[in-house]
Amino acid sequence: MNRALLSNSIRFVFLVLLQVFILCNVNFLGYINPYLYILFIILLPINLSQTKVLFYSFLLGLCVDFFQDSGGVHASACLVIAYLRPVILRFSFGVTYDHQTLKFRSTDFGERFVYILFMVFIHHLVLFSLEIFNLDHILLILKKTLYSGIFTVLLIIFTMILFRKKAT
Repeated sequence: MNRALLSNSIRFVFLVLLQVFILCNVNFLGYINPYLYILFIILLPINLSQTKVLFYSFLLGLCVDFFQDSGGVHASACLVIAYLRPVILRFSFGVTYDHQTLKFRSTDFGERFVYILFMVFIHHLVLFSLEIFNLDHILLILKKTLYSGIFTVLLIIFTMILFRKKAT
């Protein structure tokens, strides 16, 4: 088993367990729910085939849905961001992504921030739209998307800083 596969497998299991046993129990002011598990999709290798990205994302969302008994909303939201990932990468990183020379850790913070921001807010908008599934509650959907999105982005950035590899 190669090192990248082992690293991604450990990240997958860790993020799912952290999400379902700790983070899904956080509900601050009725609007803020952190969804750190999407960090797995954000950090998937850039050169990974789209089919594998879709499969891993679906599996990730399905695991969270299984533990949370949420009927597939997490799997759907994960599939949407996995499907849109190449477009978001191209928008965020531009020519670097197009030429497949992108090294996520060596990119500018602003580019990474835009990428994370789009991934998180699209995920949350789809997730809460499917969870609430009523356009009469569009303001609630937007509030939950905004507040949970801000908290999730901050949590993802903090986690990435905390676990970044040291330069040798």
